[in-house]
Amino acid sequence: MKYKLLAVDMDGTLLTSDKKISPATLNKLAELSRRGVYIVVSTGRGLAELAEYQDATDLMKYGILISGSIVYDFVNKKPLTVYRVADEVIDKIIDAGLSEGAMIHLITVDKSIAAERDILRMENFGMGIYKNMFNKICVRCDDFKKYVRENPGEVIKVNLYHTSLESRNRNVERLKKFDLNLTFAESFNLEATPKNISKGSGLIELCKVFNIGVDECVAVGDGFNDVEILQTAGIGAAMGNAADEIKKIADYVTDDNDHDGIVKVAEKFF
Repeated sequence: MKYKLLAVDMDGTLLTSDKKISPATLNKLAELSRRGVYIVVSTGRGLAELAEYQDATDLMKYGILISGSIVYDFVNKKPLTVYRVADEVIDKIIDAGLSEGAMIHLITVDKSIAAERDILRMENFGMGIYKNMFNKICVRCDDFKKYVRENPGEVIKVNLYHTSLESRNRNVERLKKFDLNLTFAESFNLEATPKNISKGSGLIELCKVFNIGVDECVAVGDGFNDVEILQTAGIGAAMGNAADEIKKIADYVTDDNDHDGIVKVAEKFF
């Protein structure tokens, strides 16, 4: 099989533990791009959270962003597809977050929205590594329901960052009754996107754009929000730093994100 597309997750995969892209990994992606391989980012992040990684996105025509909620055209700077959580359901997610004292994070196509009080104490939510980025990019908001009312149809995804696993699990139970895809990325994070929308569904849509089969794709990831794309792609590769559950469903396990695991995948399959 000649693989034509490489989809890479960001955090824990493309990015090292200190949220950088190693020169070896960037050079390998550039080499694949010159050879005609489609390089695609597959991430829970939105555009605002990709701003500092333009060296990588310049190699890509499209991206699967916000956990599959949008397929984004980097060349023409516009989304091809957009799937949003209904505003009335977003209100329920906000209620759930407030009930647990969680950090609420709203994502739109191009905005990242959070409260200043939460950004200042992101360490409490297991998100300290992201504090500088959030401080730079986030639109500040103290009343999330008001923001949703004043910007109807804008919010695509909600992240709830909890202070414990038990707190997150309670919100999983609260939100199960809604038409949502609930998944995890960071330690106590709960991601809420529209039901049946995932990185895997985003890959299927993108394959139609490129006119290739999903069996011609290789996807690399490390988190629970990567499960669908790893199972959808012809080859699903788990990073060495992935949880055991992710490694078990993968076709291949590579090195960790601090030792250029993506380079090893590229050399094996491309």
